[in-house]
Amino acid sequence: MGVSIQGPKSRSGGRFSRRPMADINVTPFVDVMLVLLIVFMVTAPLLQVGVPVDLPRTAAQQIAGQDEPLAVSVDAQGKVFVQEREVEIANLGALLKELSGQKPDMRIFVRGDQGINYGRVLEVMGTIQSAGFTRVALVARSPGQTVPAAPKAAR
Repeated sequence: MGVSIQGPKSRSGGRFSRRPMADINVTPFVDVMLVLLIVFMVTAPLLQVGVPVDLPRTAAQQIAGQDEPLAVSVDAQGKVFVQEREVEIANLGALLKELSGQKPDMRIFVRGDQGINYGRVLEVMGTIQSAGFTRVALVARSPGQTVPAAPKAAR
């Protein structure tokens, strides 16, 4: 059961062939982009390091790099964390060597709470550098950046 519609004929008596459509259909492109937007909006908050630290503000530019850095955090009580795991400062160098795969050129970001003693942050940075790591940087908030809500601790 087919339908045949005869279109206009050319001067030679043959049928015109259909010309290719030159328009771009953007609907699938928009659909994919909206799905990606939703995925990134959901996953972006999960990429934050889990230790709540009130970072100080600075106008310095962000450091660009291709490798994923290790994050060492010092919270308001002076406790030291590597990523989300609490560690004693005496074991910090050994743990960082283990996590980095013995690569001394791995980037390490030190996140210190703005209320913590400056000497404690320097002690952590000194321990990291004495373990052989040379690419150690401090992390701070940009002036316009808001503080993410810290999770409430269980009592």
